[in-house]
Parts: sequence; structure tokens; C-alpha cells
Amino acid sequence: MSLLTPTELQKIFEKMDMNGDGFVSLEELNWLLQKIGFHFSIDEVESIVEKKSLDLSEFLYFYNSISKENNDEIRSGDENDHDLVETFKVFDIDGDGFITSQELECVLKRLGLWDGKDCRSMIFFYDTNLDGQLDFEEFKNMMLLTIS
Repeated sequence: MSLLTPTELQKIFEKMDMNGDGFVSLEELNWLLQKIGFHFSIDEVESIVEKKSLDLSEFLYFYNSISKENNDEIRSGDENDHDLVETFKVFDIDGDGFITSQELECVLKRLGLWDGKDCRSMIFFYDTNLDGQLDFEEFKNMMLLTIS
């Protein structure tokens, strides 16, 4: 999956820096981690980052380190995950690591499977972090729920 750009990360950092002091506190960082599905205590977050707060460059480093770990996990997953990664890539037309409703509609049309339904509602149903698109984990959950 593709990483976020430094500009996108700076925007996220600025939104997370709720008190505007130029640092993301452990509480602010933990809030973000919980929003994206990682549930840690403040003590666990502190042991991971080894600081009480992060400036922008430290935040970028933290993001890059967890993104690398997540990409390595996807690449080293079992054979079923490999197949899912390859399938995900078919729908992730622009390679940014997310499937948008436009990408979903485009691929379904290309495959002759689009039935005129609103792809936004299809995405919304499985979009657990409510960002309007599916990341790999949301896609994986969708596929596993659909198969079951």
C-alpha cells in the first residue's frame, strides 16, 4: 500500500494538535490510533514512542515506522492474504492504498458486474473508520464477511 504524502501527514498532524502547541501529545496520538483501530493504553503508547509528545518530524518518523511494519505484515501474510492483496490491487486503481467508490464503480463496470447501485453506499457499509474509502483491512473484512 502507498504511504501518505508528507503534506497529507502535516494536515493530519495539525488537526491532531488540538491545542496548537506544535506537538502531538500522547493523548492526541492515542486518539488517532484508536480511530484507526489500534487500542493502546497511554502507558503503552508512551513505551512505543518513548516520549511525552511528538513534533512534526517525530510524528512523520513514527508514521513511517508503523507504515513499514504494516506493509511488511501484508507482504508476509499467509497465502489467502496474498490473494486478497492482489485482489485489492485490482480495485485500488491509483495505487494509493485505498478503494474509493469511483474506483469500485470503474472496476465493476469494466468487469461487467456493475448493476447501477450506488458504490458510495457499498463502501460506507464496510468503511469502519468512516473516511469514505476502504483500506486493505476494511477490504479484507468485507471479503471475509461476504465469503462466510
